[in-house]
Amino acid sequence: MSNYLEFEKGLANIEGKAEELRALARQNEEMDVEKEAAALDKKAREMLRDLYKDLSPWRKTQVARHPDRPHCKDYIEALFTEYTALAGDRNFADDHAVMGGLARFADRPVMVIGQEKGNDTKSRIERNFGMARPEGYRKAIRLMQLADKFSIPIITIVDTPGAYPGKGAEERGQSEAIARSTEMCLSVKVPVVSVIIGEGGSGGAVALAAANKVAMLEHSIYSVITPEGCASILWKDAAKAQDAAEAMRITAQDLQKLGVIDQIIPEPVGGAQRNPTDAIAAVGKALKSMLDGLEKKKPDALLAHRRKKFLDMGSKGLAA
Repeated sequence: MSNYLEFEKGLANIEGKAEELRALARQNEEMDVEKEAAALDKKAREMLRDLYKDLSPWRKTQVARHPDRPHCKDYIEALFTEYTALAGDRNFADDHAVMGGLARFADRPVMVIGQEKGNDTKSRIERNFGMARPEGYRKAIRLMQLADKFSIPIITIVDTPGAYPGKGAEERGQSEAIARSTEMCLSVKVPVVSVIIGEGGSGGAVALAAANKVAMLEHSIYSVITPEGCASILWKDAAKAQDAAEAMRITAQDLQKLGVIDQIIPEPVGGAQRNPTDAIAAVGKALKSMLDGLEKKKPDALLAHRRKKFLDMGSKGLAA
């Protein structure tokens, strides 16, 4: 693994030493270093398990943003078949921060919509780091309308620091587009399930996550604003982001207690970035379970279920 987080520096040193030993052995076949390297591997596994056993909200924020975590495109390629991408909002442009289309999932037709951050410099710029403009949300609205017309379940994959706050986006009606996308999520008469795979930032996330069932990966976050943004507003100091993360209750564990989300999807030890294959499989299993629980509900029951879910939101935490 090449990208280590700040709190993983000790782990990086141990894994680096093990790799150095093996590199020396590859250069000199007479060297036998496997015993020493195996001992370092064992120590690294134990340290990794200890590090991730009880992550603070700020460390979870760092993990949720890890560049090596699988992104929306990875999930679509691994979990869906016959994926046919649909582009554009039929009004202004095609926003590459939002991808979606018709596909098959668990032997059923679905409409899948998600936010894609990109995985290298070129794709991150093309995808605008997962920050959608108004045309991205209007594309999502168009795809949700299409799914509703043909009675196809909707799956949304959320991973965004928030909606794009640029001047052009505001001029083209960013807040209105987010509001209409949220409204569309709440008004379609088909099952809607959502999974937050990394960052669920602000209205940019809610616009796709106003679903019947919402799941979060174990080390993902979901918040009304980034910890840095919150710290800048409350304390006029972005350096207090760690304090903001603690206070905002942005982790999957806190949000499940509040009734904001329905399910936490366990991640491999060390996070989804260390074992993307297992993380993607776990998300697929959770999505199937959520859809299976909704498929027998009638359209009006789905609407009532979604409405009650959002009216009740937060009541668990308040009652406690």
